[in-house]
Amino acid sequence: MKNTFLWFIFFLLLVLSPLSAQNSARPPDLLVPYTESAPALQSRAAVVLDAATGTVLYAKNPDEEIPPASLTKLMTIHIALEEAAAGRISLDEKINPPRDSWAVNQPPRSSLMFLAAGQEVSLREILLGLAVSSGNDAAVATALIISPSVKDFAFLMNREAQRLGLLKTRFVEPSGISEYNMTTADEYARFCRTYIAKHPETITGLHSVPEFAYPKAENVAEAFRDDPRTIVQYNRNKLLKTFPGVDGLKTGYIDEAGYNIALTAERENTRFIAVILGAPAAPGGEAIRDADGRKLLTWAFDTFKTVRPVIGDIANARLWKGREKFAELKAGGSSEFTAPAARGSSLTISTVLNDPLIAPLPADFPAGNLVISDEEGELHRIPLLTVREYVKGNVFKRFWDSIRLLFH
Repeated sequence: MKNTFLWFIFFLLLVLSPLSAQNSARPPDLLVPYTESAPALQSRAAVVLDAATGTVLYAKNPDEEIPPASLTKLMTIHIALEEAAAGRISLDEKINPPRDSWAVNQPPRSSLMFLAAGQEVSLREILLGLAVSSGNDAAVATALIISPSVKDFAFLMNREAQRLGLLKTRFVEPSGISEYNMTTADEYARFCRTYIAKHPETITGLHSVPEFAYPKAENVAEAFRDDPRTIVQYNRNKLLKTFPGVDGLKTGYIDEAGYNIALTAERENTRFIAVILGAPAAPGGEAIRDADGRKLLTWAFDTFKTVRPVIGDIANARLWKGREKFAELKAGGSSEFTAPAARGSSLTISTVLNDPLIAPLPADFPAGNLVISDEEGELHRIPLLTVREYVKGNVFKRFWDSIRLLFH
């Protein structure tokens, strides 16, 4: 009975601890006082984070499950780009759109790229149709280029979400039209951070493109090339034009979710990501969503910034009772950090060691910290780790160092 109870406690720690870590949307203690000036929003849920560091700066109902609507298409694009990078599909090979992806076969009220029978189109064009005109037909086409069916593609989407640690995010189809797709503001903001890091070219190549014209003459049969009936559609992210620095990512709407948006903006080497879910599904809801986005990004840029100090060489640490006299150290984390906007203009970097360091030591042993400060105090710490394993010295070396440590 006792062993059963211990195994139960172990199971709870194993399962619930990662969930707690995943759902933690609290900024570092240094930044907490600055978050009190955050604006009030009308949307149901929102998260803002620093794209470089992942630091969450604002969270409203970050774990509430809400259908992502057309934000789903970011995962669809991500899967396609990963498949292309692996060499399993081509972005530029011309294909005929699968029948199930034709615009006429999409559900009522679908946003469309206007794929049709007899066309020739590349996946690169289809991804533009996904990003700019938010075509549900483009989403189905992408899925069927990669997988035998939409259901099989949804399996790939869910597998990738699980791989990325998105425990509440799930998909049943690639366009976002279904209310059974689900995510949270916290998880989708973290996904957007991964997406931008993996595919930075999509910012200029897809998400900040102002308009999309399709079909063009080269997409239609020869008999229709004099009049391909091209339709020009404009990027649905209105903040691309109205908020300085915004260059992505995606808008979305279905009745069950309301108005959603995944935003990213960069100014002066600082990039923020904002995910806003559940603005009212009513007249004026789109304006509320966009206003919430402006408020959050304005506040973020006014209040915070990304700092990227240059660390340089890290001095070796004195090693006691080891075969070697010094241990080589490395940084155990990124030097980038999020700071209050008014701080961090003049930095000092100091080394604080866990002294004494006594052999034997394994590789990656915590040996101390690099402490980054400005004139007001400490801003950031980077763990210092041993580069490799350090074994103990011979008996004479250990005895001599024991004597010296008495006077150290």
